[in-house]
This record gives sequence, structure tokens and C-alpha cells, in this order.
Amino acid sequence: MSVPTIKRTVDMQIIAEWVAPRSRVLDLGCGRGVLLDYLKQTKDVFPVGVDLDFDKISACVRRGLIAYQGDMTAFMQAFPAAHFDRVIFSRTLEELSAPGAVIAEALRVGKAVTVGFVNHAYWKNRADIFLRGRKPLNPVYTTEWFESRPTNPVSIADFEHFCASQKIRITRRAHLSGNWKTPCGFAPNLLAGYALYDLTR
Repeated sequence: MSVPTIKRTVDMQIIAEWVAPRSRVLDLGCGRGVLLDYLKQTKDVFPVGVDLDFDKISACVRRGLIAYQGDMTAFMQAFPAAHFDRVIFSRTLEELSAPGAVIAEALRVGKAVTVGFVNHAYWKNRADIFLRGRKPLNPVYTTEWFESRPTNPVSIADFEHFCASQKIRITRRAHLSGNWKTPCGFAPNLLAGYALYDLTR
């Protein structure tokens, strides 16, 4: 199994532990539907995905998933409060133009929100910037700046500060070490490569 596949598997397993069976799940930035398909198979959820990329939405449809192409905020605004049991941002947060506003809307339309992101303050990222004076390039950040999509690099400390300032309740958290497999229980803002949070109002 490749490193990317292992990372994806661990990520999905943690998220699945937090998802109730037969719940309504909305995946924002669903990609090709790998996570939604996994949750459908393991938790029998009612899955809905949203993504801007037509090819990725087509891949979701081929998996037998309900998926829509378009803007995720506009999509959520069509639903009443607490329509979904869970809204998921899995590796999507960094690519949003207004992440705070999107999270707020997700907390309106979902009873719980799960967020997973790469920790920009991971020590190898800090070392790359300090020693090389360039964008981090390592197993966490695998592309050069000119190959990367627009991003909002966020750290664990940044995200927890955001939640505190917006009075968002963190009900669960999981920090994974640099290999994205083993738990990181000490100094996660420095030593964790990936973070997952479960949020409610």
C-alpha cells in the first residue's frame, strides 16, 4: 500500500469512528468520493457530496453517490438548519477563499462538523522555511509553489484560536504524527503532521 493510500485510510478510519450509522452526511470538497463511498460502505450513511470539479463529480456518480457540482456555500444555503447530521471538510479547509464563513454555514446546516487539515506548523515545515527560505517541500507538502493550488496554510494553534474566538465547541480532536498514522499526544502544534477536529455550536 502506498504512503498516500495509508494516509487516506487512517484519515477515513478516524472520521468513520465519529460518524453515526445511517446518518445524513455532507462532504464539502468531496473529490472523487472516496471518503463518502467508505462511509456508505462502513456506516450505511446517506451521503451527499459537493465539489467544483466536474470530473470529480462524475467519478462520484460512477460510484453511485449523490454529488453536485458548484459552490459549497450556495449549496448549503438551500437547506434548513441542522438538515445534515454531519458536515465534513476533509483536506478542504486550506483551499477555501473564506474558510471562517464556510465553517459558520456548515455549523448552521449540520448538527456536527468534522474538519481535517495539514498542520502548517509541523516542525519539518518550519525547518524548510528557516533553513531553505522557501516553501516547504517534504512528505506533507509535496509540490513546488508553482504547482500548488491557492491555499490558506493553517496550524493547529491557528485553528484552535479560531474556534475559541468564534465560540465554536471542539467536542473531539485527533492529532497524527508526521507519518499521518500514529497518534501525537505531545506538543501537537510542533510534532503533528495532520489534525482532525469535531465541532459543534
